[in-house]
Amino acid sequence: MKPTHFLVLLSVLFLGAESNVLRAQADNPDAIVGVWKTGEGNAMVRIYKNGEKYQGKIVWLKEPNDPETGKPKVDKNHPDESVRNRPLLGLVNVWGFSYTEKNVWDDGNIYDPKNGSTYSCTIKLTSANSIDVRGYIGISLIGRSDTWTRQVAK
Repeated sequence: MKPTHFLVLLSVLFLGAESNVLRAQADNPDAIVGVWKTGEGNAMVRIYKNGEKYQGKIVWLKEPNDPETGKPKVDKNHPDESVRNRPLLGLVNVWGFSYTEKNVWDDGNIYDPKNGSTYSCTIKLTSANSIDVRGYIGISLIGRSDTWTRQVAK
């Protein structure tokens, strides 16, 4: 077999396996449970089930300390001044999600500590190790998406 044919065969087998994994997870509401790295790679969020809903909290930050103070980063941009001293590590920043259809969790919220804003949010599992997290105001068409990558335990 020629090397190029072998590579094509491997690609087809890999894509087929990935498709089968995604299909198998299509009916699994717990498929988003795990640790996910944000698209920018500056944080990891552990998504877990809380009752009948799904939520997530920040479990890792690339830069956990404030460069000015050297102390752990806090939620300094929150609109409620009384919580601006809470640490970002351990902060629940995605919550209220319900599994609505194959590979989609909806009716949730996402909080962005960079600007102190909360948005409506939908999460879609796009592959076994990738989710599309879409935050929006009002309707989903007006928003921003970020691709998060599953982190495998070592």
